[in-house]
Order: sequence, then structure tokens, then C-alpha cells
Amino acid sequence: MSNHKKNRNIGAAVFFIIFSLLFFVLIVRFVTIQTTGKVEGKVLATEAKELYLREGVLPAQRGSIFDRNEEVIAEDSESYTLVAVLDESLTEDKKNPRHVVDPSETAKQLAEYIDMEETDIYAALTKKAKQVEFGKAGKDLSHSVKNKIESLNLPGIGFLKDTKRFYPNGVFASHLIGYTQEIEEKGGEKKLTGTGLEMSYNDLLSGKDGSIQYEGDVWNYILPNSEKHIKEPENGQDIYLTLDKKIQTFLEDAISQVDEKYSPERIMAVVAEPKTGKILAMGQTPTFHPETRDGIEKSWHNEVIETSYEPGSTMKVFSLATAIEEGVFKPDDTFPSGKYKVDRRSTINDHNSGEGWGTISYLEGVQRSSNVGFAYLLEEMGTKAWREAMDDFKFGQRTNIGLPNEATGKILYRYPIEKVTSVYGQGTTVTAIQMVQAMTAIANEGVMMKPYVVDKVVNPNDETVQETKPEVAGKPISKETAKEVTDVLETVVTGKNGTGKMYNIEGYQVAGKTGTAQIAGPTGYLKGNNNYIYSFLGLAPADDPQLVMYVMVDRPQLDDDESGSKPVSMIFNTVMKSSLQYLNIKPEEFGKAKTVQLSDFSEMDLNEAKKWVKDKGLKPIVLGEGKEIVQQSPLPEETLIVGEKVYLKTEGPTTVPNMEGWSKRDVINLSEMADITINIKGEGYVVRQSAKPGTEVKSEETVEIEFQSPSEALNKKKADE
Repeated sequence: MSNHKKNRNIGAAVFFIIFSLLFFVLIVRFVTIQTTGKVEGKVLATEAKELYLREGVLPAQRGSIFDRNEEVIAEDSESYTLVAVLDESLTEDKKNPRHVVDPSETAKQLAEYIDMEETDIYAALTKKAKQVEFGKAGKDLSHSVKNKIESLNLPGIGFLKDTKRFYPNGVFASHLIGYTQEIEEKGGEKKLTGTGLEMSYNDLLSGKDGSIQYEGDVWNYILPNSEKHIKEPENGQDIYLTLDKKIQTFLEDAISQVDEKYSPERIMAVVAEPKTGKILAMGQTPTFHPETRDGIEKSWHNEVIETSYEPGSTMKVFSLATAIEEGVFKPDDTFPSGKYKVDRRSTINDHNSGEGWGTISYLEGVQRSSNVGFAYLLEEMGTKAWREAMDDFKFGQRTNIGLPNEATGKILYRYPIEKVTSVYGQGTTVTAIQMVQAMTAIANEGVMMKPYVVDKVVNPNDETVQETKPEVAGKPISKETAKEVTDVLETVVTGKNGTGKMYNIEGYQVAGKTGTAQIAGPTGYLKGNNNYIYSFLGLAPADDPQLVMYVMVDRPQLDDDESGSKPVSMIFNTVMKSSLQYLNIKPEEFGKAKTVQLSDFSEMDLNEAKKWVKDKGLKPIVLGEGKEIVQQSPLPEETLIVGEKVYLKTEGPTTVPNMEGWSKRDVINLSEMADITINIKGEGYVVRQSAKPGTEVKSEETVEIEFQSPSEALNKKKADE
């Protein structure tokens, strides 16, 4: 018994010693931590802070893109996504529910504000889910729509705030401006993709995101009196272009009409200022809407910059200039038209199947666009001089306009037949922007100007950090040669034998050259009236050129009695004349029966002004419900063509008129006059407006304008029937 007791005492002593040692170690450990504040070399305070440290991103605002008059072309704007909370457990106070209580009534009221059927909204609101969204119909909602829905006080209905890229002009130099978007690849990695200036200038536009660090609880709320560390975002820089919104709108409207009527494979058109090289407008078809991407699958490329092709007879502008520069063009000398034998195997023909016009002068040869005449001119000036001239005019070289993927074209000049065909634009390929650059030498006294579209870059502090100055690209011809070329090309438009008679614009002298280019196919050039590239390269006014314009229409579907100049002239004449008038370049003479000089309506009452406008054959558009006129557009003494609209703004709230059937140009004029923000969708003419006629619109609201082409309207009508 005593041995058993003795053993128990020994065991107790051992346990006491062990626990004493452990307690001693803990005391030492505790004192060490208290003294040093470290565990395993790590500072406990830091570890504790990091446990509650939260970090968030402060997104940078993307820079805007403006035209040369500081009109917005692209900008970031707030948008909202509609969400509905269906989880009843989130409601703690039944008097203030945080979930959708009445799906039927909620669906009925939401259907008034989003483009979704009431039954579909109800189906979404009755799903077994904690929270739902409403697809495309509930995304990208404007601030005004959000406010209207919030005013309904619908339980469980809320919004997620976002930023979207806003293009207020709709389809507007879309391939030049472009777009960007993030796409998620396999593995969750995000990649930026896009086109145009939005992509190539993305680093400047996007800026750098900032960050915020703060102490938060387990629910991610900021702890009281916690320290915050903020790194401010660097907002993106703004880009100002040389584009002119008005001229671009003229161009978009004209291109749209030709595309609608003639269904060509593609259209390219450029308007430039020859004395500086500024590109004032650039358009094409196929095109796309930069917000919705509708149409982007038809063409990803900026055709004006990235596509090379055989230009046809517009190239004769430069072979003529070379012949004059070399002193071999004698307008009154003659040659036998019809056919020209290049070598034993090759013969070229004039465009009337080689029939020609007998023996004619070289001036008439230019007017009639005789290939044979230019072949004889090549003999006179020599193939070496012409080859060097093509280099001087920068064909086969990039213009370095500053846009991505610029093509060079290709000069084919090895065989005799290639040398001859190059003088009238076959075989050798060019880009539209090369043609415009070369034409500036004709319009600018022999000095060729490098084209550019980015005028300046401005940082968020409103400081200009990059500016483009006009740059001389070369001096391929003399001032005297440029003047003579212009005089000859003017007769192409005004002469009785000229191929460019369709490009005559009343009141303005136009000089230019037509082009009809064959299109190379798999087994040779395509045949048929609808298988040509038709074009015109011109300038105006001829005595002091202010604008250069190039238009190319590829394979329009023509009637049997129509010439290829018809669709091209529909674009050139309309845009050139409207642009010259817009730039206040006075015509030589006004058509008395077709134009009206506006009066000053500030001293008239509304009824008197409306009567005056109607009596002159113009259309009054009244903005507001007042009786006193406070503003008019156009201004007094400006000259309008009969049939144009005159905007009369009265005192009081701004109201919108019925815009059904209006063109895009009319809508943009209205928005500028009334200071209304518009969002354009579609092409053609107005078929729907979000603000009803006669309703008041505030400056912070956006009016949605939907356009529809005549063919779309006809198809819809047939479908409804």
C-alpha cells in the first residue's frame, strides 16, 4: 500500500514539473510578444491591420473625343442597370420591404419605361432567385429613365451604376473613330480589343486607375475613425480631331442615300482642306453603329486607309500634271484616238470599245478621258519621268496619317503594258487617302500636304500635350503646273465633251476628273455595267480651292440607262455644295428663285415670323410654347435654299417638335439650336422619338431618336400586312 502511495506521489510530482515548465514557457512567450510585438519575425500590429485592410479601385474616366469645333463625338456617360431583389429574407421591416412584394403591379409599371413586354417582366420577377436583371432592356438606362423609375417607389427595385461609351451622333465616321471592349478569354483573363482611334489611342484615352485602402469590418463597411489611403486616378486625355461634325453629317447622309438606292459593294469618301491637310470628313459603307456594333461583321476595316485598289482614270490628274511639268502637254496638238499598240502582243482601247473619236486634240482627249491620248503623252514625257512622278506624288508609300494598318498600294512598272496602263490607273493600286494627299498638290499651288485627323491632345488639366501642325509632304509640281492642271480639269466639268458634266455645281467652279476602273477577277477583269469602280476626284472653288473631295463607289447596281457618275455625283455634289455654303464660301451667283436671305425675327411676334418664313417657301420649326422669339437659326442675313427649315425658339421651357420623316442633319441642327442631347439609332429618316411632340425636355435628359431607311420601312409595312 505504501509502495502504491509512493508511486502516486512520484507521478504527481512529474506532472507538476511538466505543467510548471509549460506554464513557464507560456509566460516567457507572452512576455516576449508583449515586449517585441513580433511572432516568428512578423509584427503582430501589421498582421492585425492587414486582417481588416480592404482595397478598392478608383476607376479613371476615359477621355472624350471631339470634332474641331469641340462638339462631342465620343464620351463616357453614366448608365444604369435595372435589378430586382426577390429574396424575402432581406426584408427585416415589413413596413419597408426590400424585396419585390407585388410582381404583377411591378411588371405593369416597369413596362412603361423599359423595352420589354409586361409578361416577360412578370416572368423574371417570379423566378426562384435572390436577384434578377432584365437583359438588354434593363441595361444602359439613362439618368432620366432611372429617376422616373425611382419615383415609382417600387419595393425591391434598384440600380447598378456603370459607365458606358456614348456616341451621340450614331453612325458617324465609325471606322475612323472605332470602339473598344474587354473580352474574357479562357482562364478568366481579360483582353482589350477594338478598332479605329479608340483602339490606337487607347493608352492616352484610358488613363490609369487609382486605388483606395481602408480598414473594414467583416461586412466590408469602413470602420469608424479608420485611416484611408487614396491614390487618385489619372483620368484619360481628350482628343480633338480635324473632323467637322457638320461636314461629316452631310457626308453620312449622302452616303446613306446612295447605299440605299444603288446597293454598292462599298463606298469611300473623304473631304479635306488642301492648304493644311486636315481631314474634315471620312466615311464609308459598309459601316456600323459604335455602341451596338450593328454591321461590324460586314467590314472591320477603315477602307479609306487600309484598302488598296486600281483607281482608274482619276489617276490621269497626276499623269496630266507630269506631262505639263515636263512641258509636253500641248492642248491644241492632236492624236489619233481609238486604239494604241503597246507592243506586238498588247493593244489598249479607248473606253468606247476602241472606236475613239477620230483625230482629236489633247485637251479634248483629257475631257473625253481617252486612254490612248495618255499613252501618247507617256511617249512624250518618257516612262522614267512618269515613274519618278509617281514617287513624288507618294504613290506606293504610306501617308503616315497616324491611323493603324495603313496600306501602301503597289506600283506595277516592269513590263511595257504596265507602264502604259499606269498612266490611266489600271494595274497599279492606290488607297483613297493617297489620292487625297496627291490632290492637295493640285489645289495648293504644287505643295502637297500630309493628311492628318488628330489635331491635338489635351490632358485633364486642360493643357495641350500634343499638337499636330500642317506638314508639307512634298512639292511634286510647280505652282504654274498646278494652275494649268486645274484649268484643264475645270473643262472636264464644263466642256461639252467633258465626262464630268454631272459634277457641275451651280454657283461654284468645280475642277476634277472622273474614273471608271475595271475590277480584277480570278480569270481577268470582270465584265458588265455593274462591275466597275466609279469615282470622282475634285476640288472647289477652282480659282481658290478650299476643299478637296474624293468619292469612290464600287459596283453600284445601275439601271440600263444610268451612268456610274450618277451615284458618285449624288455624294460629291451634295456634300461639296453644302460644305462650301456651311464654310461661308460665297458662290459666284445666287439663284434668285431658289434661295432666300433670312430676316431678323427678334422684332417680330411668332405668328408674323411664321408667316414670313412660309411665304418665302421655307419651313418654320417652333421650339417652345411662348409668343416671343428669343433665338433663331440660321442667323439673320444668312442665305437658305427654298424648302429648308428655320428654327424659331420662344421664351419658356424647351419643347420638342414632331420629327417624323426628318433627316439626321435636321435632327442635329435642332439639337444644337435647342440644346437637347440626342442619341441616334439607325439610318435613314426619323420613325420614332422618345420624347413626344410638344413635351418639355430638360438639358440633362437624352432624347432617343430612331431612324429607318425607306426599304426597312417598306419591309416592315409588308410584314404588318
